[in-house]
Amino acid sequence: MKLFRGGSTPTTQIGFVNRNSQLCTGNRGVAGTDHAQVAYRMLCLSVSCGTLYGSNGTDVFQRKCPSCQGGAAGLEY
Repeated sequence: MKLFRGGSTPTTQIGFVNRNSQLCTGNRGVAGTDHAQVAYRMLCLSVSCGTLYGSNGTDVFQRKCPSCQGGAAGLEY
């Protein structure tokens, strides 16, 4: 089992919370859908949600939850 690790930018570090209350919990090296990206596991911090989903590293800073905020479907992570 691969461990989750943070990325090389402030927005892809484990513990980063974006403006939509989505927490970056790291990546395991799984390819994303953008060029040269990996998929990061995101956690919705909404009390009534808690959805886990994947996001390209380039989207972490602005991502919205696919379950409660109308965001795009999550990626495999």
